[in-house]
Order: sequence, then structure tokens, then C-alpha cells
Amino acid sequence: MKITANNYKGALQQPLHSGFGASSTANDIIKGISLAGKTAIVTGGYAGIGLETTKSFVLAGAKVIVPARDAAKAAANLAGIDAEVWPMDLMDPDSIDAFAERFLETGSPLHLLINNAGIMWVPLRRDSRGYESQLSTNHLGHFRLVARLWEALKKANGARVVNVSSFGHQMAPFHFEDPNFEHREYETLVGYGQSKTANILFATELAVRGAEFGIQVFSLHPGAVGGTDLNRESSNELMVKLGIMDADGNIAPEILARLKTIPQGAATNVWCAVSPQLENISGVYCEDCNIALLDADVPEDFSSRTKTQGLQPYAVDKENAQRLWALSEELNGLEFSAN
Repeated sequence: MKITANNYKGALQQPLHSGFGASSTANDIIKGISLAGKTAIVTGGYAGIGLETTKSFVLAGAKVIVPARDAAKAAANLAGIDAEVWPMDLMDPDSIDAFAERFLETGSPLHLLINNAGIMWVPLRRDSRGYESQLSTNHLGHFRLVARLWEALKKANGARVVNVSSFGHQMAPFHFEDPNFEHREYETLVGYGQSKTANILFATELAVRGAEFGIQVFSLHPGAVGGTDLNRESSNELMVKLGIMDADGNIAPEILARLKTIPQGAATNVWCAVSPQLENISGVYCEDCNIALLDADVPEDFSSRTKTQGLQPYAVDKENAQRLWALSEELNGLEFSAN
């Protein structure tokens, strides 16, 4: 299989006639797909769209391993679902290494790695190394996990890695001079935005480096999804400021109208992981079960944004992607040549 993987400048961002859309569900995507004999890891696979992704893979016959910081919560949420829960904390490099070592010791190839876990709306927190928590969890932990599992991904002879990013990447490019908010005022959505931009930049570069091993890589926006716990730490004050809620705590009607259900939110996850329509392509950013269009028309004030789709060119810039790779190695204290 020859993979076209160079998506620098968004060269491959051309939508397909996928037959699916914003209202498609994970079950719609997985219908008729067999994952028998394949192994998947889904970070955050015990809540929200991650849990729905896990269910879809299990339904298709895959062996699914769910890394979990909260093993008790994971076990409860996955009760009755044939998935394994292994301990891992994306903010703890030692726990990532232990998880990966345990997996490598099984000798199993890794066919699907879904980097789905993430945090949002959090106050300024730092991990044990002093790194801002959204960057640490959403990007640096996943970078380390991929690096540690690279040999298992190569062994699959056709693995896919899926980074769950967000339209939120439009909130902020990656701030290379001060990624951990040591010299600038902390804004939680700016931190979130830069971490989601990092997810896309990582996928862009990983696709190029993984193509010779048959490893495909995708990033995606799942949509604005209702019923998840991603906003569990958000304040009503911030929600009102952003126009998401009114002063009485009611979600604005225009926001409600475009919220996806959890099965709809998981659909693009699953589509990127299993769709035969993506067989010869890699490195693209997707939304609504399709490849997204480039969109550079973003107002300076993000809160006045009316569109909720599109990919910013800075998230597929070659220099940015390679610079982030080098910084991610440095911050993780590892070398990941991906060869």
C-alpha cells in the first residue's frame, strides 16, 4: 500500500464523497466492518465519545485496551463491555512508560491507537515537570505514548493513529516561545487551543514519518458534543462571557441546535480509524466523517466566530510541525526518530 502522507500546507485537505455527515453515528460507520484479530488502544475510552469509540471497536470484534487514570471509574463505565482497563496517567511520564512496556511485553501488534483523552476549561495547573496541564495531557502525554508504542505500531503492517483535536485549535496557534505560560497571562481557552493545534501538527508530521511503515495518521474535530464531562470544571461566568449560556445557566438555543449526541460525536473518531475510503491517504484533519477544508478566515476576536468548521493553515505548516516535534522530544526527555 502506497500512502500519500505529505499534508504540509493542507495539500491533501480535499473532502471526499464519504456518504456520511454530521448526523452519522459511530454505529453507522462501523456497520459491516470487521476488526477481528486486531488490537486497539483508546485513551479516555471510558467516558464520552471515547467510551462510544470503545463500544464500536468491541462490536466489530477488536481487542480493546483502555488506559485509565481513574481505574474504578473506568471499570464501572465499561461494565458489560469486553474491554481491558490498564492504569495510565497522561500527565505522568513514568506511568506512560510502564503502560507501554506492559503492552510491548505481550508481543502484540497495535493496529489502532486512538489518542482521544483530553481536558478543557481547567484553571492553571502544572504536572510534576512544571508543564501546563492541557499541553501535558492533550499533547505531550500522547506524543510520549506513540513514541513508546512505535515498534508495536510498525508490527501491525497497517496501523492507524488518530489524534482527537478540535475546532478549538482555531483559538490559538502553538506558542513556541512560552508554551507553558511561564511569561504570559494564563487563559484556559488559549491553553486548550494551543494543545489542539499541537494534536494536528503532531499528526501532520507523524504521517510523513510513518508512511514507510504503512502507518496512517489522522486528526479530527468531533463536533460540539453534548453530554460529555469535558466541561466539568468550566465556570458559568466564562460560559456567559462566551455566549454559551445565559445568566440563568441556560444553554443558548443556537448552541443547543448544533450539539451532537455522543454517538454522533464519536463517528469521526471511528471513521478515521476504520474507513476504507482513507486507505491511501494520511496526515489529514477531518470533521463530520470527511476531510475538512482549509479555512484561514478567522476573526481576530474568536468569540465573534460564527463558523464551526475548517482547518487553520498554521496547524499544517511544515516548519511548525517539525519544530513542535523537536520541542516535544525535548520536553519529554526522549528521542523519537520514528524509524
